[in-house]
Amino acid sequence: MSEGVRVRMSPAPSGRFHVGNARTALYNWLFARHHDGRFIIRIEDTDQARSSDTYTAEILEAMRWLRLEWDEGPQVGGDYGPYCQSQRLRLYQQAAQRLLDEGKAYPCYCGAEKLEQSRREMQRQGLPPRYDRRCRGLSAVERERLEAEGRPKAIRFAVPDGGGVSWHDAVRGLISFENTVLDDFVLLKSDGFPSYLLAVVVDDAAMEISHVIRGEDLISSTPRQIHIYQALGGRRPEFAHLPLLLGTDRAKLSKRHGPVAVLDYREEGYLPEALVNFIALLGWSPGEDREIVSREEMIAGFSLEGIGKSGAVFDIEKLNWMNGVYLRQLPAKEYVARARPFLERAGVTGEQFAACNGEKALLLEQERAKRLAEIPQLTDFFFRAPQAYDAKGERQWFRREGAANLLAEVRGALEPVAEFEASQVEAALRGLGEKLGGAGPVIHTTRLAVTGRTMGPGLFEVLAVLGKEQALRRLAAAELHVRSLGAAGQTAPFRPAV
Repeated sequence: MSEGVRVRMSPAPSGRFHVGNARTALYNWLFARHHDGRFIIRIEDTDQARSSDTYTAEILEAMRWLRLEWDEGPQVGGDYGPYCQSQRLRLYQQAAQRLLDEGKAYPCYCGAEKLEQSRREMQRQGLPPRYDRRCRGLSAVERERLEAEGRPKAIRFAVPDGGGVSWHDAVRGLISFENTVLDDFVLLKSDGFPSYLLAVVVDDAAMEISHVIRGEDLISSTPRQIHIYQALGGRRPEFAHLPLLLGTDRAKLSKRHGPVAVLDYREEGYLPEALVNFIALLGWSPGEDREIVSREEMIAGFSLEGIGKSGAVFDIEKLNWMNGVYLRQLPAKEYVARARPFLERAGVTGEQFAACNGEKALLLEQERAKRLAEIPQLTDFFFRAPQAYDAKGERQWFRREGAANLLAEVRGALEPVAEFEASQVEAALRGLGEKLGGAGPVIHTTRLAVTGRTMGPGLFEVLAVLGKEQALRRLAAAELHVRSLGAAGQTAPFRPAV
């Protein structure tokens, strides 16, 4: 199977490129790379009412962000182009005409109103809505009359009356459909544009696609496409239908479960390598219960046989965990480079970043961050002095008897520190803690004073990054704030909590 593998991703630019599309693209890409084959992008833009160049651009941008480079397609070219269906209309019209000439298709003159009427009548009778074949039996004379009237016509495929269609699906095994459950489907619409069913077969045959890897929601279209392959005499590709993506409630993944568009994940600060790792495991397993898998390991181990049949749950919490793992693995310089744009978007200027030891500030939060978009909120106290203090922390630490005096003593302990490094700062504060009978209140009160928060990176490291001048200024401001609260007994000696 190492020769001749040609697979394609063929999104319709009628909506945003979502994670389901991305998983399908990834599995096709991995299959091609595993077998030294070709990965192709083909844009299915024959729905003129819904297709948009904006969506096409987003598809290609998302693919490039995920580093799923393609061997043939838009912006790349190739020997089987063009790679947009709207530029291949002549091929579809020729195929439809050939099927007409061979008696394997027929013109249908039923307008939308008549078709809707028929659909309602079938539903009233409790039958599945399907085309009633009224135009299949028209005589040559009747057709000539309708043509003379200028009646718009579609071209429908004449599904054989008996028999059925079977194929071996690489994921699901043997699948069969009886022809009796298939209606005479449209090949070419009255506006001259093809249906999905015709266009995909003509293109897959012309582009010599060897394997069609797509979502299970398209299983019902496969028997119709196989009929077209057989009628045109083209080589049929192998099919593999992927399980659906589900939300944590086991319903089909949708916007109510969180972001679904791939580029939204970029905006939220997920790393492309983490998202690729995560979606790769939504239906496929590398074995050994491994969670973190490199791209090279995916390529080496990927197979269609490794894809499961059950729906895969898209758990955003698991993605957050995995993204955090990838963030922590980044080298310091790369982590800072990826985080900087999110700080800039939050209003942190280059001058502020440099003046506030921005690189060191970012690195202090590398262990805690799960998304790059969290970083501005996690680090904002490095770049801006607290405008308010955590309410619970204020009640616990600022309204204690002697809190203002404690802050004054902290300043007094830090002012003599010449080398304002974490080790020296720690020694000064722990020394004060021993003097007062406990380091805990010293540390917690100081953290609240300089960050406005009760939690965060190590306090001694935070103070070292802030620098002596900034730390003392914030401690003085917090002391004034505490005195303004007017709590009783603030002038009494500080008594540590029991």
